[in-house]
Amino acid sequence: MNFSVIARVLGLLMMIFSFTLVPPMIVSWVYQDGTLSAFLYALLITFGIGFLVWLPVHNHRQELKTRDGFIITVLFWLVLAFSGSVPLYLAEQANLSYTDAFFESLSGWTTTGATVITGLDELPKSILWYRQQLQWLGGMGIIVLAVAVLPMLGIGGMQLFRAETPGPVKDSKLTPRITETAKALWYIYLSLTIACAAAYWFAGMTLFDAIGHSFSTVAIGGFSTHDASLGYFNSPTIEAIAMIFMLISVLNFGLHFYAWKNKSIVHYFLDSEFKFIFSIMLGGAALTVSALWLTDTYTLSNSVRNGLFQLVSIATTTGFSTVGFAEWPVFLPVLLFMMAFIGGCAGSTGGGMKVIRVLLIYKQGIREIRRLIHPNAIIPVKINKRTVNDRVLESVWGFFSVYILTYMVMMVALLATGLDHVTAFSAVGACLNNLGPGLGEVAAHYGNISDVAKWILSITMLLGRLEIFTFLVLMSPAFWRN
Repeated sequence: MNFSVIARVLGLLMMIFSFTLVPPMIVSWVYQDGTLSAFLYALLITFGIGFLVWLPVHNHRQELKTRDGFIITVLFWLVLAFSGSVPLYLAEQANLSYTDAFFESLSGWTTTGATVITGLDELPKSILWYRQQLQWLGGMGIIVLAVAVLPMLGIGGMQLFRAETPGPVKDSKLTPRITETAKALWYIYLSLTIACAAAYWFAGMTLFDAIGHSFSTVAIGGFSTHDASLGYFNSPTIEAIAMIFMLISVLNFGLHFYAWKNKSIVHYFLDSEFKFIFSIMLGGAALTVSALWLTDTYTLSNSVRNGLFQLVSIATTTGFSTVGFAEWPVFLPVLLFMMAFIGGCAGSTGGGMKVIRVLLIYKQGIREIRRLIHPNAIIPVKINKRTVNDRVLESVWGFFSVYILTYMVMMVALLATGLDHVTAFSAVGACLNNLGPGLGEVAAHYGNISDVAKWILSITMLLGRLEIFTFLVLMSPAFWRN
């Protein structure tokens, strides 16, 4: 373990992050909303601490090892959350305790979308911009952004990419060099953001709202500049645009890269994960719309409109809302909430367990049933017509087991703080899946739960964002042995 190199990287990244506070400072200056000093002080504090960490070790230039990558990944997400909380805490207009400021910051960075803030419509524009920007930066992962910058600073980034990239297959690269891979991902991400903002603007949003909501849409984050979320606009066109970009962003960005490179979309329809997620979406849509209409919750047209939007929003782990889905009848709130457990595709901005893992578990289950019928048969599990190594299947089942165990531990911890069963169950699921809205007391916001519960859920958000193992590996004594 090379702690000097780790400190150098963290210091550099803190200094780089401090400059992301310039855009909200500009917004504050344009709108004269009184928060300029809070963002300025936060910039100076973050840059100053980063500089002090970097200065003593700035001459240490060694290649990162795999274990160094895991440490930097976990530590930097913590550093980001603490750094991101500073302007929220310093801004008097936000009126947040430090616990609330940290929770809001981490929720933004992890693209969870769980908020403790109410009265968004009255907040300064700079704070609203900042919240949306946090989600945009966290969407593709600040570490992926860093690996495009670190090579210019004399630091290799492959270890960071392995630690940060979501999904069970972490070694596949879109281009031969990791730097080019990171740049390709960000070009696609930026292009989608610009296209989404333009579509929102043409659909009737103000330019400020269009940019802000494009940040959280492409990031699969769910933060909004209004308390009523996208329901504030009451526009079927805006909701349709949001659904399109949520569905695009929940797909593997590797598919988008190949579509851009080869000028073709045929490979989408040949991809097993793509076909699986859309079959789930179609089945969930049929159930949701039918249940809303048959229970006379809405007319048929409104059942289609509200049902489809909320299904896509929750199933993709975005968390936008136009109506209160937690109040829907029969099984619908639980159905939508359970679909968030599946989450997005590997290599996407979505949360959850990831579609590829659920698909592999399903295929493995089918194989075990067939083995009972034909004990001596050799039955391979295939994805995209390629046989999946049993080691991958073992890792998927290991992840699923640890995921369920983590869920149980966090839920019991929340119940110990005095929350009811529905609230505790949904809050842990919403944070572990990086979804945001839950049921019960956290259906609208998380502002009324205790500080202890917020810190427990903060850990849960971090576990979900790092897909559990990246965080838990640091708890293993074997990790620290030479």
